[in-house]
Amino acid sequence: MACLRCAASFENPRIGRHIGRIECAFTKYGAKFLVRAGNFELREGTSRSRNVVLEFPSYQAAVDCYDSPEYVAAMKFRLNASEGDLIIIEGYDGPQPS
Repeated sequence: MACLRCAASFENPRIGRHIGRIECAFTKYGAKFLVRAGNFELREGTSRSRNVVLEFPSYQAAVDCYDSPEYVAAMKFRLNASEGDLIIIEGYDGPQPS
């Protein structure tokens, strides 16, 4: 399991083009939304206006999605309409607090 986290601020109404195109890549690579905007409360550091967390079946699936032709094509719209940070992070299957 892996997650892709994106925190972005959108300043341009053209971002709608990005969202429709990118969901096709997410579907192809088995992504599941864990967080999609919603209310949030900043407790430390800095934030952006929109936060998204996607779960992928594997780290490689998340990397392949980001590098896919579908995502690359959609990213052109996002880069012109927003500022943000995006990370892909491997999941953790170890012990949990009890």
